[in-house]
Amino acid sequence: GEDTAILWEGEPGDTRELSYRELHEEVCRFSQALLDLGVEKGDRVTLYLPMVPELPVAMLACARIGAIHNVVFAGFSPQALAHRMEDAGSRVLVTCDGYHRRGRIIQQKQRADEGIQLVQATTVEHVLVVPRLDRPREETPLAPERDHWLDQLLPEAVPDVPPEPMDAEDVLFMMYTSGTTGKPKGIVHTTAGYLTGVLATATWVLDLKPGDTYWCMADIGWITGHSYIVYGPLMLGAQVVLYEGAPDHPSHERPWEIIERYGVDIFYTAPTAIRAFMSQGREHAQAHDLSSLRLLGTVGEPINPEAWMWYHETIGQGRCPIVDTWWQTETGMMMLTPLPGISETVPGSAVRPFPGIQAQVLDQEGEPVPPGTGGRLALTRPWPAMLRTIWQDEERYVSTYWSTWDEATYDAGDAARIDPDGYFWIQGRLDDVLNVAGHRLGTMEIESAIVGHPQTAEAAVVGAPHDIKGQIPVAFVILEQGAEPTEELRQALMERVSKEISPIAVPGAVLFTEELPKTRSGKIMRRLLKDIVAGRELGDTTTLGNPEVATAVQEAWRAAKPA
Repeated sequence: GEDTAILWEGEPGDTRELSYRELHEEVCRFSQALLDLGVEKGDRVTLYLPMVPELPVAMLACARIGAIHNVVFAGFSPQALAHRMEDAGSRVLVTCDGYHRRGRIIQQKQRADEGIQLVQATTVEHVLVVPRLDRPREETPLAPERDHWLDQLLPEAVPDVPPEPMDAEDVLFMMYTSGTTGKPKGIVHTTAGYLTGVLATATWVLDLKPGDTYWCMADIGWITGHSYIVYGPLMLGAQVVLYEGAPDHPSHERPWEIIERYGVDIFYTAPTAIRAFMSQGREHAQAHDLSSLRLLGTVGEPINPEAWMWYHETIGQGRCPIVDTWWQTETGMMMLTPLPGISETVPGSAVRPFPGIQAQVLDQEGEPVPPGTGGRLALTRPWPAMLRTIWQDEERYVSTYWSTWDEATYDAGDAARIDPDGYFWIQGRLDDVLNVAGHRLGTMEIESAIVGHPQTAEAAVVGAPHDIKGQIPVAFVILEQGAEPTEELRQALMERVSKEISPIAVPGAVLFTEELPKTRSGKIMRRLLKDIVAGRELGDTTTLGNPEVATAVQEAWRAAKPA
């Protein structure tokens, strides 16, 4: 009980530490507060919180009493919050007065109020507000009877709230993920299978042991944070680092300061973040002692070999295994991954299925494709943490995931290939696979070729409509500091793509830009880039961390659009 559970650091530098005993006490107090409000087993509770300790506490309190938690990423817009609360039928919303992001105060309670106002015939009966900001409470308006400061509802001491008995297939949580229709899908995960899958993978892939100091840079608002910040690591007795703010604020050294300060053993982050670190230069990481690290991981999208090698050499100092993991909100757990100390890794490959998982790459008729040939990634055997349904939409669940071939084969929606050694290579979402004059090209492979040039820091490739070829690749490129966006460099990048992939893959346009539109979690919003090159309206940009960039990129495209 006295072992550390959570090491929290706010963006301004304030800190908090919770032992496992203290975490248990906080969860019990929060559980009792929910029970006192009338929350029962099966009720939905929406959590609209940043990376503060109250977020995992609230999740675990819901789990303890059998309520279904629905975490909405704190950076999502009020509209996105409204859609998710309404679809879930949430009785309670937990939010905060505000939080810190890149030196600014985000007025979260205000955004939550806007979301509630947008919900037709709202089911939200209570709003619990976490006091995060150091300011007078009267500056945060509360609706009478509906809104409550969380700390004023919490009992002073609750020795224990008995956990609600749960069936293996009772719902643990739901999480919304984007859908092709524009309406988010409420992915449902149940109790025993999800926890089994997460526990096994956190043990064998992340090599987590009691007392390990572990930092996953994801946000708990995404499935990575659920599985590999909260449930997996805490089941295993790890010390979990939580960081509230942006990884490059107030300086590019913040991540490496955190690793050095807490002696982080295991570090798990996204390729997008790694490429951003690359563009900032090695000196920031090299200024800090990273010798505590023993394992590195990547998650969220395919990683290009150049970023993999930089991560291995600069952060892992050539001695840390890298686990390049493929999985989804829907799978709940890692599915394709190396096992550290066992697998021979290849930069850019997710290696093989986790023990017990069966995966294949199939063509449209459901036949396995030859080695080296692209196809659709399929899962052909049930796994413990698999999604059980889409909330209140069983028909969509079946049509989206179980209808491409037959009702026993899961369509992951990703393009992939298997090399002659049996290693899996993820090529990106199928809607990120271009059809250029009848040739299927993975945008990830084109991006990898471009980023392999020493003057390139980051690239995003999307398909633009073309009257003759159907689509042509368009590359948006961020250069390394000091590199000049010359015509010679543009031609060099095109020649590199031609040489490494094919002349067919050469971008019809290469646009140099200082920034790319990214979400607040640092992920490139390729949907906006697709809208830009297709000449469509940009629509909602409220989830962007840098909304002004979308307009700048749109203007650059209009000026450079190829004939």
